[in-house]
Amino acid sequence: MSLDQLEQRPTVVTADAKSPHVRRRSRGMRTRHGATRRLTITLTLALVIGGLLTAFPLIWMLTGSFKPQREALDYPPSLLPHEPTIANYMRLFTEMDFGRYLVNTIALVGISAIGLIFMAMAGYAFAKFTFRGKEAMFFLVLATLMVPVQVTMIPTYLILAKSSLTNTLIGMALPTLVSGFGIFLFRQFMSTIPDELLEAARLDGASEYRIFWRIVMPMSGPILAVQAVLVFIASWNSFLWPLIIASDQNLYTLSVGIALLNQQIAVDPALQMAGASLMVVPVLIVFLFFQRYVVQGFTMSGLK
Repeated sequence: MSLDQLEQRPTVVTADAKSPHVRRRSRGMRTRHGATRRLTITLTLALVIGGLLTAFPLIWMLTGSFKPQREALDYPPSLLPHEPTIANYMRLFTEMDFGRYLVNTIALVGISAIGLIFMAMAGYAFAKFTFRGKEAMFFLVLATLMVPVQVTMIPTYLILAKSSLTNTLIGMALPTLVSGFGIFLFRQFMSTIPDELLEAARLDGASEYRIFWRIVMPMSGPILAVQAVLVFIASWNSFLWPLIIASDQNLYTLSVGIALLNQQIAVDPALQMAGASLMVVPVLIVFLFFQRYVVQGFTMSGLK
């Protein structure tokens, strides 16, 4: 081997021959990695503790609903029931007429769900159509978000009274059938649908009705799920308006029925917790089931 070839051979540096600078850099990287790992563990523990503290009232409510009355009044109280029973839930449907309240609430939710179609149509018109007064009308829709619901209750009640819709399920659902926020959500989401796709459908001879139902609505699945969850929660938890509009107790909803528990019976925490669980658990199930669509819908609609 020639001298030139020896000079061109790469020099192999062993671990022992590393410079002090390289060793300090390696130790610094290990230190930072350890600090990052400790920070991650600390944050995870903090989130777990925070989650448990947040969920503790819910857990207490659920476990308390399965306690007998005497056990619910014990001191010191216990988290888990010693003698679990479903008697509290049976009493709600046998003694407190909660079966009728549940049917009324489900019917109210079903009627309110029809408003999803109207809000989607309005959002599609504001997003993709051009017509005179479009901006002014959309501004009026947004302006309704600034008006408290309590301000409009009296005039709404008078209008429904003139229309003979008081003390009816339709009268309960009609004022909340369409909301400005729902129209805004649909408009924001449908604005992201490519206009080229709609133009191609029109060139193929598709009507606006068919474009809306066959193209726009299937693509608007995430925001439709978001608004469906919002409508379900609002209708399921509705209390003040059903209490005002319904004079017949047979038309009360679950939320109004739970408020009546304090008037109809003596202090019975287990029965009240059973009624509260009947209100909360369906909402949690619906939200957990549609959680992925809710996040996707808010993200794609441009809301933060």
